[in-house]
Amino acid sequence: MEFLVLFAKTIALRPYVFVFLVVFLFASVTSMGLIRTMVFWLGTWLIAFLSEFSSTRTGFPYGWYQYTESTRGQELFVFNIPFMDSLSYSFLLFASFSLSLYTLAPLYGKGMTFRIADTFKIRQSWKVLILTALYMMMIDVVIDPVALQGEKWFLGKIYYYEYQGYYFGVPLSNALGWGIVGFVATAVYQTIEKRFLSHSFQDRGMRAIPFQGFWGVGLYYGVLAFNLGVTAYIEAWGLLIAGVFIYLLPTTILVFRYFDKKSQATRDEWQSHLDEFPPVLKNKVISNTGAKINATR
Repeated sequence: MEFLVLFAKTIALRPYVFVFLVVFLFASVTSMGLIRTMVFWLGTWLIAFLSEFSSTRTGFPYGWYQYTESTRGQELFVFNIPFMDSLSYSFLLFASFSLSLYTLAPLYGKGMTFRIADTFKIRQSWKVLILTALYMMMIDVVIDPVALQGEKWFLGKIYYYEYQGYYFGVPLSNALGWGIVGFVATAVYQTIEKRFLSHSFQDRGMRAIPFQGFWGVGLYYGVLAFNLGVTAYIEAWGLLIAGVFIYLLPTTILVFRYFDKKSQATRDEWQSHLDEFPPVLKNKVISNTGAKINATR
């Protein structure tokens, strides 16, 4: 009973974390299935927790930092780590993974019909691995400096570094640590998916939903917008300019990719995607560049 009360307090204290988490679960289950989502979620959470547990004791991989534990009794802790903190890595990695697929995989449709026509070959590639880790590191460059100033907004002063970092108080090792954790967690998931959850595995929960290709990408930019908004709220203008500048070029490239006809999936590429990730479309037909493909399994 005490656990449930504390869990409810955690949600009340960090509602934005759980909103992002719900979006992640919905987007992930509908696009790649329930079991794959659970493996991705729990595997990432475990690796993230171990990384924080290590760094608060050894300085690896993020550098030396400590949680103040000022919210103990108001939210769940696992040892000295706030539960919500390690939990957030799961949706951040999924968002980064989705953005890397958007960057590398063929795209299908526009608007409500938009999907990312990824395949297992693309998902399990080293390019996706490297790019996911890079996107994970990039989002931390925006998140961590504003979180470090949590006493200026509703987060509160929940942690501090043992020494002053060069990037708005954050040591460069922190961003490198996020890249390492993103790389390891993605590699672990890719390995498990390749061995146990690929072509012959029949997962549940996949659905064709409106704007499907935007959900994971939208989650990434939703987290980015939230943190940039908080940055503006606390009037950290230098940090805001830096965050916008970092994302200006990659965002422009991603927007152009959406409208580039060369990025659109061919009939064979789209059919390969449907064969590996069959959406549940009862009595519906999806068209691709004028050619209709029956997607009902």
